[in-house]
Amino acid sequence: MAAYHLQSCDQPKLLSFFNWFYWMVNLNSTVVFLGIAYIQQSVAKNLCFLIPFTSVLLALIALHMVRNKLTFRPKKGSSLLTTLGVFLNSFKMCCLHYRHLSGDVANWLDRAKENNGGCYSETSVENVKILVKLFPLFGLQLLYRACITQIPSGYYLQTMHSNLKLNGFLLPVAVMKVISILPVLILAPLLELLNTYYQSPKKKLPSPATFITMGHGCAALSALLAGISEIHRKDYPEVEQTLSGKVLQVSSMTCFQLTPQYILLGVAEAFVTPACSLIAFCLTPSNLRGVSLHFLTLSYGGGCFLGAFLIHLLYFVSGGNFYPNNLSSGNMERFFFILATLMAINTLVFWRISQRYADLSVELSSGIKDSPLSEKLLQYKTCLRFYDTMERSDTLTSMETVL
Repeated sequence: MAAYHLQSCDQPKLLSFFNWFYWMVNLNSTVVFLGIAYIQQSVAKNLCFLIPFTSVLLALIALHMVRNKLTFRPKKGSSLLTTLGVFLNSFKMCCLHYRHLSGDVANWLDRAKENNGGCYSETSVENVKILVKLFPLFGLQLLYRACITQIPSGYYLQTMHSNLKLNGFLLPVAVMKVISILPVLILAPLLELLNTYYQSPKKKLPSPATFITMGHGCAALSALLAGISEIHRKDYPEVEQTLSGKVLQVSSMTCFQLTPQYILLGVAEAFVTPACSLIAFCLTPSNLRGVSLHFLTLSYGGGCFLGAFLIHLLYFVSGGNFYPNNLSSGNMERFFFILATLMAINTLVFWRISQRYADLSVELSSGIKDSPLSEKLLQYKTCLRFYDTMERSDTLTSMETVL
């Protein structure tokens, strides 16, 4: 919802917004993992459920109080329903074309246009075609999110079976999650400084696609280090450790030796998430930006399911050896090596197509120019905006003179 207020902002301001937005999200996560996780593990297990319940209740009350200011009413119709309607109508017209009609079109979505027998205007179809160009970006985030989900799954098991004691104090397992958040809290201000430094015409900041490629590479390297750390962890003698009232046989290797793999995933998050949001926001028409960001969020959720599917698949194929119930009796490092290989391939594929998303202005303008009527309307709106700006500036100048 906050991004709706930035419709007319340029790319540096949008990148700044997304950087600080995710910085705040991760700052909140740090408080959660340091506070609630410690209460759950060391103080009272059931008390930790009361804290988020109270927090969500207060949030719902606050949202209800300001709901009128947070409601954006579309001018006419629903963007999501229009987008889905274009897909369904195109598919229906394609089936009808193969059965009865002849003649070809440049793109299968063009069959939804009214001049080709469809039900939607040329502008609506062209906008959806622009959105479709982002689907490879969304699809390649699935495996990346599967790597991120290793923090509360595979990496969590590694940490739980490592030595959590620091000078006699038993650390919560979630302390390693905080380590993965620290790179985001550090890199976001640094990226903001770079964004400010490269705003001059002579200096150019690396494209968001470049940041995504580097982030995917960091995720692949993190999975590789996790496999190496797992081999190294099993070489240490086992000791007893009590977690939540249960006595476990864990490795005597300190959990802080797993820090590099957590840091690399944190660096990946600092690079990938704001850049993906920026691309999804800038490369779509204004009326489809909400739909685009929702598709991006859907790919993040799909990546979580893909991570769970990979775990169950490799567990079934290996007979429990690649993802064992007891880490000491299995070879979990092979799971991490397979994940690192898949993520490396995913990174190469994205690097191959990253030129599509290098320039955040070319794709949108080329898509809109396919419709002469849309181009004239945009020129008309630009003229109105120009004269409106001139009128406001004259008014402001006169007010300053009076003051």
